[in-house]
Formats: sequence, structure tokens, C-alpha cells
Amino acid sequence: MDLDLRKLRYFVAVAEHRHFGRAAQTLFIAQPVLSRQIRAFEQELGCRLFERTTRSVELTPAGQRLYEEARSITTVVTAALRRVHEAERGEQRLVVAFSPGLHVSEAIRVYAAEHPEVEIDVFPLRWWEQDAPLRDGRAHVGFLRRPFEDSGLRTVPVGHETKVACLPVSHPLAGRHALTSADLDGEEILDVRTRRTSSLDEKFELIAAGQGLALVPLSVAGSYSRSDLVHLPVTDALPVETCLAVPENACAGPVRDFLDVAASTLRRDARPSGPVGA
Repeated sequence: MDLDLRKLRYFVAVAEHRHFGRAAQTLFIAQPVLSRQIRAFEQELGCRLFERTTRSVELTPAGQRLYEEARSITTVVTAALRRVHEAERGEQRLVVAFSPGLHVSEAIRVYAAEHPEVEIDVFPLRWWEQDAPLRDGRAHVGFLRRPFEDSGLRTVPVGHETKVACLPVSHPLAGRHALTSADLDGEEILDVRTRRTSSLDEKFELIAAGQGLALVPLSVAGSYSRSDLVHLPVTDALPVETCLAVPENACAGPVRDFLDVAASTLRRDARPSGPVGA
């Protein structure tokens, strides 16, 4: 069967709002029309997507799975249409994604001076998101930290970062000058495997509230310094590799030129990292 993208967007709106009326408002259509479209979509798929009551709208297991898939599908389609329109207008555009705490501004400045005809946008990544924007078309180049899935990507190493432990000032270990991994045994470590948070601000707020600790790259600790947290070096933690990444099938034109400039600039600017204070 062919997937109706219009109905898919309607479905995503209802899934995000959990309310047909509010979803209809964001879509600028009448609620009865939206309800009919969702029922038709369910009939086409042969499964129920929502459990409806007079008070709530919840996703079924099938609906939850479709919602997870649909966000990727709609993102890819939107990015593809943007590239089509850019090609029609004869525009050259480069989107550079970067992980939290990493700085790509100097590389962009050098590249822009050599290629003023290319429009450049930046794409700040969420702390748990790495290579996805390169794969779904939201970004052309990424300045990332490992680990991430690099199949289908060309990667260029540019440096390394040390990791530090982030903990509240009230923690028993906060008075140390440095820690080892053994010191952290038994501690609640906040990471993508144990608790995904929507932002680093949320993550550090949880740490300050005594809900756990985190191991973070030094540049992240420096960018999010606050008086109720301390950052201590972990002497036996392995360094984190930083690298540039681009899709293997899209390493041409502005992307290739930026990769060359950025690799040279970022390697030149890389400096050994030392510990940061509270």
C-alpha cells in the first residue's frame, strides 16, 4: 500500500497533542475533518492507532510504533523538499551540526571567507543525538563526539577530550581533587541507557537535586558551569574522540570543501584539556 503523507502528518499532530481539538487547531482544519481522516488512516493500515475515551486520547502499541517511525519519515521528507526548492532557486546551503560544548564557529568563519556564495546554518544537537541529522538530511556536516554509529559516514578525527564527573556540591566526593572509576561504583549515573533527558539543562538540574551523577566531556562542563555543581577529573576514564562526519554519498561540493577547511582549523585549535572547577 502507498503511505498517505498528509494523513501521516495528521496522525503525528494527534499523537503529539493527545487531543483532536488541539491537533486540528495546529493543522488549521476542522476537528470533524481530522477525526474522519484518522479513521480512514486506521482503516487503510488495518489497525487501530488510538484508544479514545471522552477524556483522553492515547496511542495503542501500533500507534506508538508508527509515531516513532513517522517522526523520521516526516523529517526526511521535509529535508528532501527543502533541498529540491534550494536547487530550483540555485542556492548553495550548508548546515553544520555540532554536539553540546563543541565549537565550530572558527571553521565556519574561515570557510565563509573563502566561499561567500554558500549560505551556512548551524544545527545544535541535543546531548543524546549524534548522527541522526546527517542521515535524515537535516544537516550536511557534523562535528561530533564518539561513540556514534558511523556506518555510511565518512569520519575525520580532529582531537580528543577528557571526561569529568559532574556531581552536586553536597556530595561526599565533591571535596576531592580527582576521582577514579572505582570511586563511582554504586553511584546512579545519568546517561542515555539509564535516563534520557531532553536537554543538558535538565540533566544538570537533576544532578544538582541529588538524582544522580554524570560523566561529561570537559567542554560540556565548562559551558554549563554552575555554583551548585562541581566537575572533577576521572583519572582513568578514556578520552573521547572528536571528529567531523559527513554522509559517504554526499561528500562533494560545499560539503567536501568545508570538510577540508574544518579539519585543518579544528586540529590547529585543539588543545590538551585540563580540569575545571566548580
